[in-house]
Amino acid sequence: MNFEFMIKKALLFSLFIISSFILGGCWDQQEVNDLAFVTAAGIDKSEDGKVELTVLIFIPKGKSSQQGMEGGGGGGAADTLFRSAEGKTIADAMSTLQEKLPRHIFWGHCKVFIFDDDLAKEGLSTHVDFILRHPQLRERSRLFVSEEKAKDILSLIPPLERDISEVLKELSSFRIGMDVTAKDYAQMLIGDSNASALPLIKILPSTPGQEKQTIAYVTGTAIFKNGKMIGDIDDSVTRGVLWLRNEIRLATISVKPNGKNDGFVSMNLLRAKSKIIPLIENGKWKIKLYAVGNSNIVQNTTDLDLSSPEIIKPVEKQLKFEIKKRVNIALWEVQERMNADIFGFAEAFHQKYPKIWAKQKKRWDEIFPSVEVSFDTNIKIQNQGMNSVLSNHPLKGVENK
Repeated sequence: MNFEFMIKKALLFSLFIISSFILGGCWDQQEVNDLAFVTAAGIDKSEDGKVELTVLIFIPKGKSSQQGMEGGGGGGAADTLFRSAEGKTIADAMSTLQEKLPRHIFWGHCKVFIFDDDLAKEGLSTHVDFILRHPQLRERSRLFVSEEKAKDILSLIPPLERDISEVLKELSSFRIGMDVTAKDYAQMLIGDSNASALPLIKILPSTPGQEKQTIAYVTGTAIFKNGKMIGDIDDSVTRGVLWLRNEIRLATISVKPNGKNDGFVSMNLLRAKSKIIPLIENGKWKIKLYAVGNSNIVQNTTDLDLSSPEIIKPVEKQLKFEIKKRVNIALWEVQERMNADIFGFAEAFHQKYPKIWAKQKKRWDEIFPSVEVSFDTNIKIQNQGMNSVLSNHPLKGVENK
């Protein structure tokens, strides 16, 4: 009995010793005061062909509200700093950058990565690979391509937000242009089409004398083929791309009802959805775009009574025509001119016709430019807005003196 008791006691003691090693508490903890929090990073191609890494670092220290306002809206330059370092790779540049900072670089809050277009033309796959492999970097970080050096963009002092990472994050959430995370882009790179796209940004012109107090904004889309940037499209063409990708969220469309030249009807698009249906018929590859949505009239500069159903129907018809025109422009720019399937056509055909796709996928670059696209749109005007008392008012059309 005593022997069994001694064995149990020894086992419990051993378990206690092992647990003390496993439950070691905060042995690897790092104090906030010892960390440099990176909120955005820019990667440029340096003059000697190396990679230049620039980081925007948030400084977590107490300030009065007055001090924050002096820094520019949400704190501005008073709350952030940026540093740069060069290297053969991002990892190499990161190591060199750490030598220039007295705090340990922490990447867990990095929300934005900006690549300059020179680097994008050489290819971004290896750089995105690093982002996905690094244990601290987020796969939800948003990616952008810049017409200017990424270093110049990170040095801007936004008037309203704390730093440029907040600006780009908020602009992306509006879905005015493409919104692409590191994970999204990696999925594009391994997709069937060998084509990908990233939002293109540039610096907004500033007030003379305040060149740094401005922001970068989304101005279009950078188009990639086989991982390398081959061109770009502007924001108006991007709208058509968003329809084909079912990513349209916010849009204002102005039309001339019945071809009138004396005014416009402007509408905000709400709850829009789209879907592409692939079809192979008699050897021809086709795509049908189904698009549905509602819109609200927000302004009427014509003399038409928009409360009349007979007037609304032609306006809806013109709205559908305008959407179709935007999609056709996107098709011409991306499908015919660049031959880069960023619409997801390849994946759609692969899913519906797996056996045919297995035989024809190597010919996709030949097939894609000839894919016929048709439209089936159902966009309704849901609300005419407040009734305008000025439509037939005697003052309408009278010039102010």
